[in-house]
Amino acid sequence: MLIRREAPGDAAAIREVVRRAFASPDTPDPVESPLVDELRADAGWIPALSMVAEVDNAVAGHVVCTRADLGGAPVLGLGPLAVAPERQRQGVGLALMHAVLGAAEALGEPLVVLLGNPAYYSRYGFRPASDLGIVSPDPQWGHHFQARPLSAYRGEKGVFAYAEPFNRL
Repeated sequence: MLIRREAPGDAAAIREVVRRAFASPDTPDPVESPLVDELRADAGWIPALSMVAEVDNAVAGHVVCTRADLGGAPVLGLGPLAVAPERQRQGVGLALMHAVLGAAEALGEPLVVLLGNPAYYSRYGFRPASDLGIVSPDPQWGHHFQARPLSAYRGEKGVFAYAEPFNRL
């Protein structure tokens, strides 16, 4: 497995991996698939934080962090994280998470915020964002709204806002 930055020719493969990862019988075309394209076109796009996992010369997974806002301070919003169904439970998501968090750390980012399963993301150091004084855009997200401070974190608090394309979901 190779973890690398997204390349221009990866967009269609990423879109398909994300679609397949989030699809269900009731939702064959989930909102997460076009979201990645919308994020790529947004001012909050950070090319260094869009990464793919390549297995057997094919995109097997993708993760992205985009610019977000926390009470006027720049932070990161992570998501979506997607792994092709046939590659799940093989360490692809683990490798992508470690790579993107390491890249965010190397770029001097203070904080990564996401919406996801606490049982999964706690292994990467995420905890309820409310424990850090971070207010969710939607109170119903509860403990699924999580944050992970990085070395540059200085206790930023306030209301969190994802990159604009998330507001259209």
